[in-house]
Amino acid sequence: MKELEYPFDSDYILKSSKKIRRRLLESGTGFLSKKIAVLGGSTTHDIVRVLELFLLNRGIQPVFYESEYAQYWQDVMFDEPELVRFAPDLIYIHTSNRNITRYPSVTDTPQQADAMLEEQYEHFRVMWEKIEEKYGCPVVQNNFEYPFYRILGNQDAVYAQGRVNFLNRLNGRFCQYAAEHGNFYINDINYISASYGLDKWADPFYWHMYKYAMCMQAIPEFAYNLSNIIKAVFGKNKKSLVLDLDQTLWGGVIGDDGVEKIEIGQETSMGQVYSEFQSYLKAQKDIGVMLNVASKNEYENAIAGLEHPEGVLRPEDFILIKANWEPKSGNVAAIADEMNILPDSIVFVDDNPAERDIVATQVPGVLAPQIGTPEQYIRVLDHAGFFEVTDLSEDDRKRNEMYKANIERQKQQHSFVDYREYLLSLEMKAAVRPFEAVYMARIAQLTNKSNQFNLTTRRYTQSDIERFAADDHYITRYGRLEDKFGDNGVVSVVIGRKDGQEKALHLELWLMSCRVLKRDMEYAMMDSVVHACLSCGIGTVYGYYYPTAKNAMVRNFYADMGFERIEEKEDGSTVWRLDITPDYEDKNTVIRVEK
Repeated sequence: MKELEYPFDSDYILKSSKKIRRRLLESGTGFLSKKIAVLGGSTTHDIVRVLELFLLNRGIQPVFYESEYAQYWQDVMFDEPELVRFAPDLIYIHTSNRNITRYPSVTDTPQQADAMLEEQYEHFRVMWEKIEEKYGCPVVQNNFEYPFYRILGNQDAVYAQGRVNFLNRLNGRFCQYAAEHGNFYINDINYISASYGLDKWADPFYWHMYKYAMCMQAIPEFAYNLSNIIKAVFGKNKKSLVLDLDQTLWGGVIGDDGVEKIEIGQETSMGQVYSEFQSYLKAQKDIGVMLNVASKNEYENAIAGLEHPEGVLRPEDFILIKANWEPKSGNVAAIADEMNILPDSIVFVDDNPAERDIVATQVPGVLAPQIGTPEQYIRVLDHAGFFEVTDLSEDDRKRNEMYKANIERQKQQHSFVDYREYLLSLEMKAAVRPFEAVYMARIAQLTNKSNQFNLTTRRYTQSDIERFAADDHYITRYGRLEDKFGDNGVVSVVIGRKDGQEKALHLELWLMSCRVLKRDMEYAMMDSVVHACLSCGIGTVYGYYYPTAKNAMVRNFYADMGFERIEEKEDGSTVWRLDITPDYEDKNTVIRVEK
């Protein structure tokens, strides 16, 4: 819904929330349902009201639990029965500097200030540990915004007795905890309040009148930022930027002006703006955002522009460059198809509002934000949070290279008549093993990102993954795949629950990254699961398929694996059975699996 895409009209959202919610629920299908507990140190009702809109717009239908006013700590520490029954999928702790119970005074010693800091930190740490022990779910915790006054003026940030200094150090402790604990995320209200404007954000009227931690008008900005974290935790991030060239990556029209006259570099103020934007995009690539081009241009001109000596981005920074005179909507759809990703994984960036509208209309799912003038490009894309980072893995950093290697594999495939010979030519090797600590975060990330090759589409947190790995009642497998073009990283996950009485295994999750489709990795995973079953006396494997709007491609997966369909329900979900024997023959014949 355009009204909820950044940049948005906060006043309109606050005034029209009921109408917007009704339209979202009427038009949306296939929502991911999640239970979110909001534990507040201040009034949270309007935050929940607006947060729901942004989550619905991201495909998540939240069910909320709200603590009573300022009861966030008590609800956790004393096992509030309603919260326990609610069994949240995620807990959000909404505290602010108004919830600091003791600040140093100017008469305190630095040692006394340190003791107060430790006291405040421990207040939160014991609560976080209790949540991990009791609920094992992701936690989103606000850090602290700056105070709206400074007793010590500019020295408030210097002396240990200053509130600014105190909050800076406490925020540092929160960040250190987040860095050391998976499933724990900081909602950086220190940054959001500064970006919004601290004097407006911290207007004391709203605290004393309504016990709001911020002014009413800031709630949509705040809720939007919070929704970015939540949708990223639950696998709703975008994956790729598709970029226009003229007036987007550089100033001018290269076909008319020539490469020597486009604006990029340090010679002009606008050239500097475009260089800074290219640097921003280059940094996005470094966190795993896949870069592509869709431009109405001669291909040779596009390459010449990307090879401009003052440019930051180079042709090799992009996976696909579609520079031609075809409609951009067709090129964007082709990029999604060739990369084997869904259109709703794409953000299309173009200075031309007409082109944005055409692409968004003709390729459903693609987002085409209103990026404003070139000076605003970075701010709009950055605040929009399309690619919110919750965990940065080595696979994320290598993602562009992995997909570029996939394009090379596709090119090589066309030179083979026999598909098996093509697969053998890739010289693939795989590691298929039980879950290991080093890959827990990546495995959890995959369960929340994979939609097309995902038979049950169950979503798991890192805590869930660690629990499965430690439980003897489960068989777990992850698969890594590499070939002569490069390392694909962890690409497949299987979780099976043992039934001791029936001597059976129930496959609760089977997924695979779409970048390794049709490479026979599923056979290598199947072989490993079967051998694990045989080693512990299991003779039957049950598979389950739950249809979604995105996973139709695996509707007949279990039939291809040799299973027999034993049940089909009205909603299209199916149950499959495979009886295995000691003479089982491996299905994988093209991948060398490490023993």
